[in-house]
Amino acid sequence: MTKLRTYFWPFVGLCAVAFSVWLLYHELRGISIEDVGDGLSAIPLHRWLLAGLSTVFAYFALAGYDHIALLHLGRKIPFAFVTVCSFTTYALAHNIGGSVLSGAVIRYRAYASKGLTGQEVGILVGLCSFTFVLGVAILAGILLISAPEMLDGFVDVLPISASRTSGAMILALVGLYVIGSWLGLKPLRLGRLQISYPKLPIVARQLIIGPAELLAAAAIIYFALPAAGNPGYFVVLGVFIISFSAALLSHAPGGLGVLEIVFLAGLPNMDPAAVLAALVVFRLFYLILPLVLALLVVVLFERSQFSQRQETSADER
Repeated sequence: MTKLRTYFWPFVGLCAVAFSVWLLYHELRGISIEDVGDGLSAIPLHRWLLAGLSTVFAYFALAGYDHIALLHLGRKIPFAFVTVCSFTTYALAHNIGGSVLSGAVIRYRAYASKGLTGQEVGILVGLCSFTFVLGVAILAGILLISAPEMLDGFVDVLPISASRTSGAMILALVGLYVIGSWLGLKPLRLGRLQISYPKLPIVARQLIIGPAELLAAAAIIYFALPAAGNPGYFVVLGVFIISFSAALLSHAPGGLGVLEIVFLAGLPNMDPAAVLAALVVFRLFYLILPLVLALLVVVLFERSQFSQRQETSADER
């Protein structure tokens, strides 16, 4: 049973990749690598720079997830350590797939060295995941009310009133979460595990940081898209939220194939080669370059841990 749980999500991720690649093959049979290369070369330099700045902002916002969770736990850890830990966690988890599980392993390895218990790391991971979900809910609710056309590529006929009603209901759920914090609801007990309701100042930070990260990540793709057929930033943001959420749920490494097929469906009026070129930029800035830097951080961290163990052993002798 343990082996089954170990291999289940990687198997699911690989199946998602295989299915998405098959769909992409049938969708893009008329597009060559040269077409995508032309799309990349057509991106102006200033838009490359804006996409790069958006990436930096997105990862700083991701670091805010960890800072918020540690504030909730009442743990004080150096700002630089938390920021680097968060960057490394998300850079690796986004590429590995199964982000919650892989992120938990990476965080435990880092934060245990600072004295956090396994239970505290579990709460930290859960709160970080919830901050992301909260960000998705806030932006989805706002977009369903203000820009329902973002769903045109996914749903043939959907009354605007139904879209706006759904958006209002989502925002109402977010409001209930805020009210619960304001009322100071009692902690939830699950066996020996106690989960305290976040205080209002922490919830306020979640309401800002969660959407901010998604806004910045979507901007990477928006800046890499051409003007021709571009439906505007808010539609791109809506399609990004759907595609990125689908990629995470698929557990596919890097959302490979999933991100592309959903984005192509969400932007049917744009040149597919240009959309793929923008997604290449996104993968380069948001996934590949951070992965390289994260691997370097892991090597340096493990080297420092090994040196500390060696020094401790020498002192004990």
